[in-house]
Amino acid sequence: MATAQAFAYTGRNAAGKLVKGRVDAPSESAVASRLQSMGLAPVSIAEVGAGSGLQREISIPGFTKGVKLKDLAVMSRQMATMIGSGLSLLRTLNILSEQTESKPLAKILSTVRDDVETGISTSEAFAKHADSFPPLMISMIRAGETGGFLEGSLDSIAENFEKEVRLRGKIKSAMTYPVIVLVMSLVSVIAMLVFIVPVFKSMFEQLGGTLPLPTMMLVYLSEAMVYVVPILAVLGIAFSIWWPRNKNTERVRKFLDPLKLKLPVFGKLLTKIAVARFSRNFSNMIAAGVPILQALHIVGETSGNWVIENSLKNVAESVRQGHSVAGPLAQQPVFPAMVTQMIAVGEDSGSLEVMLTKIAEFYDQEVEAATEQLTAMIEPLMVAFLGVVVGGMIVALYLPIFNISTLIK
Repeated sequence: MATAQAFAYTGRNAAGKLVKGRVDAPSESAVASRLQSMGLAPVSIAEVGAGSGLQREISIPGFTKGVKLKDLAVMSRQMATMIGSGLSLLRTLNILSEQTESKPLAKILSTVRDDVETGISTSEAFAKHADSFPPLMISMIRAGETGGFLEGSLDSIAENFEKEVRLRGKIKSAMTYPVIVLVMSLVSVIAMLVFIVPVFKSMFEQLGGTLPLPTMMLVYLSEAMVYVVPILAVLGIAFSIWWPRNKNTERVRKFLDPLKLKLPVFGKLLTKIAVARFSRNFSNMIAAGVPILQALHIVGETSGNWVIENSLKNVAESVRQGHSVAGPLAQQPVFPAMVTQMIAVGEDSGSLEVMLTKIAEFYDQEVEAATEQLTAMIEPLMVAFLGVVVGGMIVALYLPIFNISTLIK
């Protein structure tokens, strides 16, 4: 297959107006064919380079943005709508690559369009970009493509991603306030220790006398900040470099993910989120006709937690040996009894997909309620924490001033 090149084109639409643009294609003939499918009469086609000067795209390692889940949700919904309206797959991919606001996604869709044009199946073309498209999406596209219900699969993918985007939005909105308050409190404490406490220290030394214990502790902590701040800065930079490269490794996930589920307040919320994601993804995979073993494997990968993934590996191994899903699932402590019992009823009645959908809806509501309660509880706690920390430092600084009259005498 020829490597895609960048071409600048000029075409005339049905109204007689000239339309200019750029497109990636293996050859000029492929560009001409694509322009005709877009309803344009080719006027000129010229190969262009990657750009120079201000037109050259700059990619900085670590800062290049990838494809967001929200972009995938919009793309899936638009793709399902256009295919359902009778547009050809090639024209649909071409329109999506032209109108999407995400530049990384536009480039990928253009490449996918070129691959499909050469005869590669849609799922295989998407699978070439596994770092941008989740396994869940690729498997459901493959199932829809094979079974002749690609539009339905894309609708399910869009609905799944839209719910996931809403879920993430709720979690972010719940965490934004406490994170901001925590950062403000840390900045305030460090600023007071570095800039304000030394001023009071010199004043205390001139007055003489013995400082109260809280004030002495504050002074010692201020002196230590000369060494602590540079160390924290170096550790912060090192961690910001190390974390993106290692956060998805088996060793890190195996250590951190179980701890996340055991956190005092957030552990239950994270467990509900993981169960809701598992149920929703598993239901969509079964509805798309994906085999149970493959569905369990993919759902485990997309669960977002090593504990869930490892548990589903054990369940898949039991299913491979001829057991039901609910039996081995009940032996995994991370899944609540209600979930396993409803799955068992769904297997016995032949309505597993329906039961999983009900479980996902129930836990989506649970997550929403828990998030609202968490937000309502955290706000006053964070305000109280900020008041105690900053207020305590101010009181410690002003304690010696109460004895100024005694020291002056």
